[in-house]
Amino acid sequence: MVGLPNVGKSTLFNALVANKRAEAANFPFCTIEPNFGTVPVFDKRLNQLSTISGSKEIIPTSVEIVDIAGLVEGASEGQGLGNKFLANIRECDAIVHVVRCFVNDNIVHVNGSIDPTRDAGIINSELALSDMGQIQKRIEKVCKSKGKVSVEGHTMESEIETLTRVLSWLEDGKQVRQMEMSVDDWIVIKELNLLTAKPCIYAANLSEEDLLTNGIGNVHFEALSKFAANTGAGVCPVSAQVAAELRDLTEDERNEFLSCIGVKSDGTTELINTAYRQLDLLTYFTTGEKETRAWTVKHGSTAPQAAGVIHTDFEKGFIKAETVHYEDFVSCGGFSGAKEKGLWQLEGKDYVVQEGDIMVFKFNV
Repeated sequence: MVGLPNVGKSTLFNALVANKRAEAANFPFCTIEPNFGTVPVFDKRLNQLSTISGSKEIIPTSVEIVDIAGLVEGASEGQGLGNKFLANIRECDAIVHVVRCFVNDNIVHVNGSIDPTRDAGIINSELALSDMGQIQKRIEKVCKSKGKVSVEGHTMESEIETLTRVLSWLEDGKQVRQMEMSVDDWIVIKELNLLTAKPCIYAANLSEEDLLTNGIGNVHFEALSKFAANTGAGVCPVSAQVAAELRDLTEDERNEFLSCIGVKSDGTTELINTAYRQLDLLTYFTTGEKETRAWTVKHGSTAPQAAGVIHTDFEKGFIKAETVHYEDFVSCGGFSGAKEKGLWQLEGKDYVVQEGDIMVFKFNV
């Protein structure tokens, strides 16, 4: 999670992560060290599967979130300790960019006014400048090495050619994720962990009132939505204020509160699900009397790779997988009914896992 100081980033982090408390205050840089937390991915299918299987426990899949300190202009050159903070997110898979779209005179804005496209542009520029520095260092290293450290399968000349093209793209004010590149190009830049190559989701932080309309009619949100579309990013309306008020409530109390203010959600569930989709992930399930559980794999994963998410031994000793799609499992009332109707399948090592598959793995220890 990135953003300028005082945009509601740490407040949103606290609302998302039940077991953590990031300091949130009305002054810049109240967060210094990064905060780490795990967030469950809401999936209503789990309850249905659990009911059919009589499961004692439900375990959703999850994502890990890193909340870093607010970035400011000049962060890539160390302003506000920016270099240190940027290093914390290089290993992350995606960026949630929290942008302030609410007006509140009691909360200081680091730039003195509300302008989400300006704010988003500042952060994007800092991420791009940081990437440019990474690329320039790599070019220098390759040139000095006389070809000895080039990426496998590439000559020194081909690697430098790719890096120079990406550098030029960034210098034109564009994000790497918008760039058309070959598989070979991606191999060259993969190890650099470029920030602007990562999927990005703008979390538009709205007031309670604007959450009622999902930001429609809020000029700041509408401007940010257009900006996001032009930079190859997604956008999701949220309200850190509402999320913070819901944090310590029971499920019934949450539903009552949301009903009272006239909304169905504070936006946090949608934000996590949007991030999940941006990462090109899918969910498969295991279910039985002990537990019903959701598991995460990349689109295109094979059955052995999916088994490996549970335990590496499952992948090494994989024999076969019994699969039933979620809809078929529900309509047939479980595995037995699905087998009777011929909707239960036995799949081998080449099977590509589908969204919503319910799987039972057979393997040798």
